[in-house]
Amino acid sequence: MKNTKLLFTFALGFLTALPIVAQEKKPNIIVVLTDDQGWADVGFNGATDIPTPNLDKLASQGVIFDNGYVSHPYCSPSRAGLLTGRYQARFGHDCNMPYQAENDDTVGTPLSEKMIPEALKERGYRTSAIGKWHLGDHSSLHPTQQGFDHWFGFAGGGMNYWGVPDGPIKTIVRNGKPVPQNELRYLTDDFTDEAIDFITKKDDKPFFMYLAYNAPHAPDHATQQYLENTKHIEYGGRSIYAAMVNAVDANVGRIDSTLVANGMKENTILVFLSDNGGRTEHADNRPYRGHKGMLFEGGIKVPFFITWPEKLKAGQHYEKPISSLDLFPTFLEAAGGDVTKETQLDGTTLLPYILDGKTDTPHEKLFWRSVGGFEYAVRIGNYKLYKSSYKNKTLLFNLKSDPWERTDIADKHPEKIAELEKAYTAWDAKNLVPGWLDPHRENVLKEEKALQGMRKKAQGPTLK
Repeated sequence: MKNTKLLFTFALGFLTALPIVAQEKKPNIIVVLTDDQGWADVGFNGATDIPTPNLDKLASQGVIFDNGYVSHPYCSPSRAGLLTGRYQARFGHDCNMPYQAENDDTVGTPLSEKMIPEALKERGYRTSAIGKWHLGDHSSLHPTQQGFDHWFGFAGGGMNYWGVPDGPIKTIVRNGKPVPQNELRYLTDDFTDEAIDFITKKDDKPFFMYLAYNAPHAPDHATQQYLENTKHIEYGGRSIYAAMVNAVDANVGRIDSTLVANGMKENTILVFLSDNGGRTEHADNRPYRGHKGMLFEGGIKVPFFITWPEKLKAGQHYEKPISSLDLFPTFLEAAGGDVTKETQLDGTTLLPYILDGKTDTPHEKLFWRSVGGFEYAVRIGNYKLYKSSYKNKTLLFNLKSDPWERTDIADKHPEKIAELEKAYTAWDAKNLVPGWLDPHRENVLKEEKALQGMRKKAQGPTLK
């Protein structure tokens, strides 16, 4: 009788614990990163010409970040910040890789920097990188050396969409081995095929997948399927760009359907964002000023949302500033890890804010540095300082009253300029000089000179 009671008590305790065990099951995690996509190039941020029904639906199922920033205004440094959870200036990764030739193992995110997949592997995750890498050309810096079990994609910064090889860093590889070009059709579709294969692989481990589409980065390539969906856009360049965005949308829809069909959606975290502001041609960053490469809002504020149906309430907008640096600690906490042990991180976990209703601000201060301080920006509260080499001056904006950065108030607030410059100097003292340089300086000066020339020409001849 005594043994029977003990057995009953044990069984009751076991059954009672089952829901707790189920709740503590680690979530799958997917990051969908696009390339050079503008703020207003998705329906959930106001696009009316580009059809993005799948992204809009997903955004409505989670939290849209209305002030979601990346840590740099262009490709490689932004990705370095996202994957390490650290300001990339901490390890001198201020610039894109030089383009002249394949670079050695000193050019790229160093192996000493811990990436998201390395932290999640410690929590029992299987990991995959798919798409554009752009964090080191040399094989010793490729994804499989940085915590990813599986890699399908290319190492360089850009590539044609048909998968036609063009040198070692513009060749599609699977775990280091070139993929025959006749096995590829259109990279946005190909990357999704590979992602679905990874998601549906029979494995008891949760997964982390970094799916970095190269769309809608140039060159402008699209299939008839996607061009048909944007034929209503009469401006040709925008129409093709839109087709590339629509391709991403359709493929994210395929991934969502796969998660649903396999009973994975409820406990999968999916984050969508662009690596920086929209490119100078065909993208739409309105209502914000600037574009990729600039530290105006249009260069660093991106379309950004997170879903986790099992935990996060749908239909939310989060208005306080957050950063792509926050993804590392957010994912780690969601996986049951101890964020406080990752003392190198500059990001903060967002779960207390979007899950538990914490009311203070994730970041009182945010910083941006380009080419070792050639340009930089600081946001403290509602004030943003921008040392702009485009404009050859230091600008100050109140983003609460002027989120579009139309009115420079630097002359009226010298004390605020001094405060923000002091904060930047203190932050920058902990950074390294750039490990290498890119053409950004030259490109900035050329672009601004051309802009001013066009403005002058528009005024017509000067009368004598």
